Amino acid sequence: MPRDDRTPSPDAPVYEGAERLQKVLAAAGVGSRRACEDLIFRRRVTVNGRVAQLGDRADPSRDVIHVDGERLQADTRLVYLAMNKPRGVVSTMADEKGRTALADFLGNRVEQRVYHVGRLDADSEGLLLLTNDGTLAHKLMHPSYGVQKTYLCQVSGLIPRNLGKRLMAGVELEDGPVKVDSFRVVDTLGKTAQVEVSLHEGRKHIVRRLLAEVGHPVSRLVRTAIGPIRLGDLRAGRTRRLTNAEVAALFRAVGD
Repeated sequence: MPRDDRTPSPDAPVYEGAERLQKVLAAAGVGSRRACEDLIFRRRVTVNGRVAQLGDRADPSRDVIHVDGERLQADTRLVYLAMNKPRGVVSTMADEKGRTALADFLGNRVEQRVYHVGRLDADSEGLLLLTNDGTLAHKLMHPSYGVQKTYLCQVSGLIPRNLGKRLMAGVELEDGPVKVDSFRVVDTLGKTAQVEVSLHEGRKHIVRRLLAEVGHPVSRLVRTAIGPIRLGDLRAGRTRRLTNAEVAALFRAVGD
């Protein structure tokens, strides 16, 4: 393998404080410095859309780095967490009324100040994303980026066979029409059922209002996925850091 002190690309930008690219990659958890050198040598790394060379430097706070076509968040100051919000907890980092809030579950485990991406009402539970990456958070919440969210709902009433088609065709609510991307019945027990609903909408209480409108009020709602990130077996009240692959998938979901 060529030495890591090769002359960098002549058009590679150099910023004050920029570091050797392999060091930046290693700090972001891609692999050892030697493994990262190999990735660069094999032309599997780009910086700001340009194929990187050994000897290149990068500033993780301003350069856009891709490895094998996947966006890498190399700025180690940025934090990305998944949280399973319990029922009864308000979707705010701190509550002026003294109610249990999201920050109560973080303790001192996260040094950076993070914010929640979107909301779940106090009676709902499940997946929330917490981050200090304001740009990504904005894109994940903005309806123009169309990031899908999936919910598991316990509802009352017998589910008619054509309900999925009706929901996907669209239902008129007081603040405008809404339609789902997918709908399926997970389980039935007497006059109650568990259904899974996926949609891009982000209006307040949209899932509860939608299902109530078609005659199936929700008694329990759990968000199980936001885009490519799934709740999985994360226990209520717990948080976990997203993997590099999951963060890359979020960037891909918003077109970055």
